[in-house]
Amino acid sequence: MVKQDLYEKSPVRLFDEVTGGIKTGEIALVTSKKGLGKTSVLVQFGMDTLLKDEQLVHVTFDLHSSNVISWYDGIFTEISKKKNIGNAAELKTDVVSKRTILNFSLDNFTVTKVVNTLKALTSAGIAVKGVVMDGIDFTKVSEDDVKAVAEYAKSEKVTIWTSATAEGKTLAEVVPANLEKYFATVINLNQTGDSVAVDVLKCNGKAGETSGLKLDSKTLLISK
Repeated sequence: MVKQDLYEKSPVRLFDEVTGGIKTGEIALVTSKKGLGKTSVLVQFGMDTLLKDEQLVHVTFDLHSSNVISWYDGIFTEISKKKNIGNAAELKTDVVSKRTILNFSLDNFTVTKVVNTLKALTSAGIAVKGVVMDGIDFTKVSEDDVKAVAEYAKSEKVTIWTSATAEGKTLAEVVPANLEKYFATVINLNQTGDSVAVDVLKCNGKAGETSGLKLDSKTLLISK
């Protein structure tokens, strides 16, 4: 019951209200310049999966898993502040027990390795429902790579959130034209004055509209 309460208070609910949410089997992309909060947004979507008591895999190119763990700890702490929880530490342990962190070195990284590892987890009995892939470099992946991820998501009914560093504010500026079709949702974080706007450039395959969402300046949670 407490997990459900936190799920309902998740900042992702604000995103769902505006966009209708990301559907199972789709890939969502978060873009921005460096340092604007892409990882925070990805972890919020990842935490949302965990709060539904579903299995999440976080793919990272940071060889120090402690950094990833710290992000989830911080996001959980901020969400839990919205409800008075007496056993927050115990609940957090339970929530993240369904999270698997996969570390890949950029030196020998291939998308094929990631997809094969995800399929191996499923074969081992882990019912993966959400995948976070933090930091895809569009200059180092091919269309076949992205297509393979999209086919995995669709066939396994897994929702995938990924991110890429990109300059610009429009869909054409932040996503290569030959890859755009594989992303059902594209979110761009845009510095506007003292705040970071969460611009929905595309959602559910349709052109996005002004979301009115931003990242809280202190917590980096999605907010209005």
